[in-house]
Amino acid sequence: MVGAKAAKLAMAETERSAEALDPAADNNYIAALARGLAVMRSFAGQRNQLTMAEIAKLVSLPRATVRRCLITLSALGYIDSNGKYYRLTPQVLTLSQSYFSSNPLPRVAQPYIEQVSEAVGESCSVSVLTGDEVIYVARSTRKRAASVHRDVGQNLPAFCTSMGRVLLAHMEPEALDAYFKRVTLKKFTHETVTDEATLRGLLDQVRRREFCLIDGELEHNLRAVAVPVRDQSGKVVAAAHISTEASRTPKEKMRNEFLPVLRSAVSQMRPLLLG
Repeated sequence: MVGAKAAKLAMAETERSAEALDPAADNNYIAALARGLAVMRSFAGQRNQLTMAEIAKLVSLPRATVRRCLITLSALGYIDSNGKYYRLTPQVLTLSQSYFSSNPLPRVAQPYIEQVSEAVGESCSVSVLTGDEVIYVARSTRKRAASVHRDVGQNLPAFCTSMGRVLLAHMEPEALDAYFKRVTLKKFTHETVTDEATLRGLLDQVRRREFCLIDGELEHNLRAVAVPVRDQSGKVVAAAHISTEASRTPKEKMRNEFLPVLRSAVSQMRPLLLG
């Protein structure tokens, strides 16, 4: 079950990568670069090795195009092959390391979310908005925390996650309008809110309350609470959240016990995040 859910999320991520290959919006768009990145992203989730045909299907590109991408990525050291199957190499880690070494947010956040996780006994994460999704940039886990494993670097939809709604709630109105025009509000569970007007109302509520509590919208039995992370200037630069299983953690406990701990942690981060 866990593998199937992870694979489903990974497939959705790859589909979004393929959809992003249209260069029509900008004459400066380098389609070849986008295709190469889409090929790399096709290995998301539990797809640790793929054939050329499988990659071509995942990214919706001709096999000849995929072949050229694979040859280039292999020459650069990012992909290896045994003749039939292709896999990513450890060289890809240098790309993420460039981000982590140049951005203070993960480094600042990590000790604080570890304290939160220790205090409440649940997983705690910090995420940022990238494109139309949220991506984990720091995480402290507990084995019992959720039925789907999350890692730093994983992307999730913004509209149906607590940290995503926190970040969407603090978007400029024009940017939020553009977001709703682009995204498909997909139903992940029977609880997922997919009506735009309803979502906008929920985002207004999140903006006023300065937190978001979501129950079972991305995954059944997954409950999460999130708050904005602000830099010294007051700008929202990320969201911090605690996730748990709804069957063992009532909403009242999330609000009355988890939320104050989370808010305390982000308030301590703020002076350390330069605006």
